[in-house]
Amino acid sequence: MEFNAAFQWQCHPDAESLVENFLAEACAQNSFIATLSKELKQQTSTRLLDWLDHLVLGNSNGLQQELQASGYITDTPAQASQIFYHPGAQLPRIVVQEAEQSLLGIAVSVDSIPDFLMVRGISRPIEGSPLSSYRRCCVSTENNIALWAIERRGTLMMEPTNYDPKFLAKYFEAEEKWLSRPRPLENEDEALSAAFKLAQEMVSLLGVGMAACLVLECERKYWQARNMAGQLQKNRQDRLGMGWANHDHHTFRSSRHHFSQLVRLFEILGFHCRERFYAGQEAGWGAQVMENAQCRLVLFLDVDLAPNELAVDFAHQPLPELPTLGTVGLWCALHGDSILRAGMHHLEAQFMFEDLTRDLAGLGVGMMPPFSSFPYLKQAFTQGEVWPVEQARIDSLVQGGKITREQAAKFAADGAIGSHLENLQRREGYKGFNQQNVSFIIKETDPRNWKHA
Repeated sequence: MEFNAAFQWQCHPDAESLVENFLAEACAQNSFIATLSKELKQQTSTRLLDWLDHLVLGNSNGLQQELQASGYITDTPAQASQIFYHPGAQLPRIVVQEAEQSLLGIAVSVDSIPDFLMVRGISRPIEGSPLSSYRRCCVSTENNIALWAIERRGTLMMEPTNYDPKFLAKYFEAEEKWLSRPRPLENEDEALSAAFKLAQEMVSLLGVGMAACLVLECERKYWQARNMAGQLQKNRQDRLGMGWANHDHHTFRSSRHHFSQLVRLFEILGFHCRERFYAGQEAGWGAQVMENAQCRLVLFLDVDLAPNELAVDFAHQPLPELPTLGTVGLWCALHGDSILRAGMHHLEAQFMFEDLTRDLAGLGVGMMPPFSSFPYLKQAFTQGEVWPVEQARIDSLVQGGKITREQAAKFAADGAIGSHLENLQRREGYKGFNQQNVSFIIKETDPRNWKHA
């Protein structure tokens, strides 16, 4: 597919192996890191690598050649500390400093450093002002190997930031406005217009990166409030003070009428279009992947598509209504668009696939059959959260000939499938998604195919 030519993601086993070897050394030399790695596996079904922000290494002989051979590159060649990143892989950055010791420390991402400290009953100084772009805390040093807990909000910088005290008022004002924005307006065009204006206001108040992070944090809260699997897993991760810092991507479903506007909304927040997705003619569905690299945020924006629309830039061209509703269109017609009333269709975070399947089953949450099962990528939805459907929406769909009376009766009595948590496992630094076997899961999540238990 020519339009995806720049996004043909590959596996990078050598690069991931390099990172894993340094992590193994960190666990062997620092007992706090070893304990954290064990706790993450046992209590959250994740591995330490899923939370890693960066490694700090000494500039030993041959290190830079080894990094470059595995695909890492740097854009800071003249600085005392060089920062290496892998443009084709989903792997942590590597900071190289002038030091004889090969490994100096690791940094893990958390939503809140105070929470990370609180659950362990420890007190450490935190660098950077509250809710600023970058904060860090040296939690442990043993055998000269450090563990830092870090918070990021829309930046890739490596130095803590301190803001004027007036900043907090702006931050809380922006958060309150997004959380309390009018999602369920009867006129969805007006509700989306209000979201546009608010996004622009948040960018003016906070800057693009922080505004994007705050919007997605609020969207996670709204989704989680309506998804039991998300609540259970978030609680597991909060017991270790981690939050949702292992998120992989956020998925929004949209009606065709609002899709180009949804894309534009996220462009205001600094997102750029990545690969396009098409599930196949029989699925009637496609998606635009968007990324804000500065914020390390990825979006999956779903929409009904006709077969002839694959070649057009459907992210930026208005899409006319189709005579029938596909899976995404019907979901939006029943519940509202994700950016409006419904909230996200799912949050996908990085886990140990089999471990999460087993551990959530023990809490009463089942998994749907996996729709990706490769050595480098495994994906499955939790069983869908069921939401009630407003009778007015059902009646409108019947009158428009979009659903049958039998389907209407079923939705009125049983509700319709709503949201999920997605269980994802990446290996070998693979950054992409499954472009082949998505028709199956789209059909499985069609409200017309869902069977009430």
